[in-house]
Amino acid sequence: MTQFDGGQPPPFEIAEPATWRSPIIFNSPHSGSVYPEEFLAASRIDLASLRRSEDSFMDELIGGLTDAGFPVVRVNFPRSYVDVNREPYELDPRMFTGRLPSFANTRSMRVAGGLGTIPRVVGDGQEIYRERLSVDDALGRIELLYKPYHRALRRLIHKAHQTFGTAIIVDCHSMPSTGISHDEPRRPDIVIGDRYDTSCAPLLPNIIEDMMRSLGYSVGRNKPYAGGFITEHYGNPASGLHAVQFELNRAVYMDERRRERGPRFHQVAADFMTLADALAAIPLGDLGTFRSAAE
Repeated sequence: MTQFDGGQPPPFEIAEPATWRSPIIFNSPHSGSVYPEEFLAASRIDLASLRRSEDSFMDELIGGLTDAGFPVVRVNFPRSYVDVNREPYELDPRMFTGRLPSFANTRSMRVAGGLGTIPRVVGDGQEIYRERLSVDDALGRIELLYKPYHRALRRLIHKAHQTFGTAIIVDCHSMPSTGISHDEPRRPDIVIGDRYDTSCAPLLPNIIEDMMRSLGYSVGRNKPYAGGFITEHYGNPASGLHAVQFELNRAVYMDERRRERGPRFHQVAADFMTLADALAAIPLGDLGTFRSAAE
């Protein structure tokens, strides 16, 4: 992990405005594209195949929001190396030499699908590694990359909550334009995930859907993506913590085959700004009552 042991770039970056306009945090956990050399050497597939798991350019689409008063979080290491949108120890014992800790979650659906904290496959199902990894390697990645990211995100959420009495996380992702299964219906431009009405006040996905439809996008809810660990773990509306996942169809803003920005890229970035403005205009009292930390 030499590229993240004090080298450049840092594992993740938080661009925080001088003055927060609202309690809304925009997060891009899967757009990282800095691949450690030893990871590439251990992979049985090439870089182009590894990059199919990236939410390419999502960090750029939301990057301008900091100048408008919104904090933006971006992860620089790839999700195929460590996936921060998982529990800290969702690990597949078939991947490792040695015994995993007893507290590891080895039976989740995500682990079964090869998409745990240390993924076994990329998004289209190709196996990543030539050989099994050591348990120490996996635990080292979690300590060096996963845990510091989540500590920093928790601090940012706490700051929003302390300042505004509430916090809103918009967890930004992109999805392939087509699914692995040929039976899957055509994907909309955007899928909003709120863990089936449990991770945030209903007003938030309603406003996102209304705004994006008014801008010409087709919008779905919770299928095929209802929200991952970040949405589930940090979303607690009863405590004034709201998390919503925003999945953008890659065909909308990029050439998926060439992995290049598409002709609509700058318009989509402008539309993110329009959406942020709409969310910032929500009276915080409209998000509902919640228990304070002191209660």
